[in-house]
Amino acid sequence: MNQSLPAAPDLQTADSAGAAEAASTAPVFLVGMMGAGKTTIGRHLARMLNRQFIDLDHELEARCGVRVALIFDIEGEEGFRRRETALLDECSRRQGIILATGGGAVLAEENRRMLSERGLVLYLRATAEELFRRVARDRSRPLLQTPDPQARIRALLDQREPLYESIARLTVDTGSAHVMQLARDLLPRLRHYEQQEKPQ
Repeated sequence: MNQSLPAAPDLQTADSAGAAEAASTAPVFLVGMMGAGKTTIGRHLARMLNRQFIDLDHELEARCGVRVALIFDIEGEEGFRRRETALLDECSRRQGIILATGGGAVLAEENRRMLSERGLVLYLRATAEELFRRVARDRSRPLLQTPDPQARIRALLDQREPLYESIARLTVDTGSAHVMQLARDLLPRLRHYEQQEKPQ
């Protein structure tokens, strides 16, 4: 397929009243498998903490003007990963954000280094069975376009979980709990981290 993707527009800036205050706090990076709840929980956390929320995949789609699945079709996974790393480098430098990464962002050592050095990494953990239940009908996941998506999820989880765990400062089992309750439960842990990170 001979098609090129457009140049990327700038990131949107936060326009909430608390943006200036949020800018003084360390970023929070959400990692985990597809279907783990990174985007949903991240949005709730951002509202509760008065922070800007960025979903890395959605931001990449906005910049390219096409869906992630089409980026895979045009440039392959290698091309997608290059774009992902470049955007992660930019976004992870922003203070006061909640950033949901793509499920495979941890595959590159460079990405893991950026995440672990620049903010708090929060791993949202779920079982392969739970993940499959959540994404089984989602046709926008290029890595799941296989005859046995459940086996594919299990293989991806086996590969990626040690990488998530290697950089996570906090790990939360998402399970079947309501996302709002999970976000509320996370608040005191995140605030405790923020207090620890403040200069003395």
